[in-house]
Amino acid sequence: MNILECKKLTKKYGSVTALDEMDLALESGKIVGLLGPNGSGKTTLIKIANRLLQPTSGELLIAGEKPSAETKAMISYLPDRTYLPEWMKINELLDMYEDFFEDFDSDKAKKLLQSLEIPEDKAMKKMSKGTKDKVQLILTMSRRAKIYLLDEPIAGVDPAARDYILRTILANYSPDSLVLISTHLIADVEAVLDEAVFLKQGKVLLHAPIDTIRQETGKSVDEYFREVFAC
Repeated sequence: MNILECKKLTKKYGSVTALDEMDLALESGKIVGLLGPNGSGKTTLIKIANRLLQPTSGELLIAGEKPSAETKAMISYLPDRTYLPEWMKINELLDMYEDFFEDFDSDKAKKLLQSLEIPEDKAMKKMSKGTKDKVQLILTMSRRAKIYLLDEPIAGVDPAARDYILRTILANYSPDSLVLISTHLIADVEAVLDEAVFLKQGKVLLHAPIDTIRQETGKSVDEYFREVFAC
């Protein structure tokens, strides 16, 4: 069964079309790269799935249902910017997530924090950007969600932090869940992906397994992406 499906999904901001009658079907148990240049519709799609935006026309379905309070509870969402209150300490954030999300695994989050030697009594405002990004990812991946929506999770962090983030994603998602990673840094994420979706001007240009793309093009996904989107 498709866990996330778009049918003629369209979103317009005034005269600008962000998503243009998009058709897309994604299954559970996959790590999928949502790949495209800036302005291709990646964040808009993720926000509609997370019920932060309403489509202009068409529909997006989560497990066969339109986005609602029930479907939102199935989704663990990592936005493309820091969203946690700067004044809060880690232990306060853990308590907040436990209160808000029934599927939050506090023990898992604490183990991941310990592995990075991040003290639970440390406030967000006293951390570097890379550490804040890791904390946000740990909180996101410590939920037992059906869908993980990760919007640019490795943008703006150093290569070592990128490696940690990708390892954390691989090690902590459920085999029956969908992980959708929006990024334009294809070379960094290619090794962890099962499938790739190329977006261009709000349309799906390509949706295929990673191995199929490599076999049919004779190129890495990153190389093929650069060819397709060459200026």
